[in-house]
Amino acid sequence: MTLVRRNPNWLPSIFNDMFDNEFMARANATAPAINVKETKHAYTVEVAAPGLSKEDFNVRVDEDDNLVITLEKKEEKKDENQETRYLRREFSYSKFQQTMILPDNVDKDKISAKVQHGVLSIDVPKLSEVEIKKAQRLIEIA
Repeated sequence: MTLVRRNPNWLPSIFNDMFDNEFMARANATAPAINVKETKHAYTVEVAAPGLSKEDFNVRVDEDDNLVITLEKKEEKKDENQETRYLRREFSYSKFQQTMILPDNVDKDKISAKVQHGVLSIDVPKLSEVEIKKAQRLIEIA
C-alpha cells in the first residue's frame, strides 16, 4: 500500500492560482472599442459606450496637447428589504482611460463631444491651410 501525503494548505493554493494570475486581470479589465475616422475637415473618435451617460465621461486636452478620454461607472444594485441578509451582493465598477496624441493640424479649441445611441463621439476639427500658414511664422535671425 502506497501512502500519499496530503498538503494541509491545498485550499489557499487553489485560490491563489485562480485569482492571482494574468487571466483575472484581463477578465476584470474594461476597454471599450474605439474607432477613429478622418474626413477632409475633421477627425472623429467614436467610443462604444452602451448604457453610459455623458456624466460617466471626461474628455479633455492635457498639458501635452493629448486628447484624454476617461470613463468611470459605478453601479450597485440595492435591495431596501431590511429582513434580508446578503450572502452575495452584485455591484460593478468600470474605469477606462485612453490618451491619444493629437496631430498638429487640429483646432484644439473647437473639439466637441456628445453621447448618442450608446456611442461617445468626439469631433476634432482640422485647421484650414490658411490657419496653418498663419500659425507658422519665419523667425528672423539677428
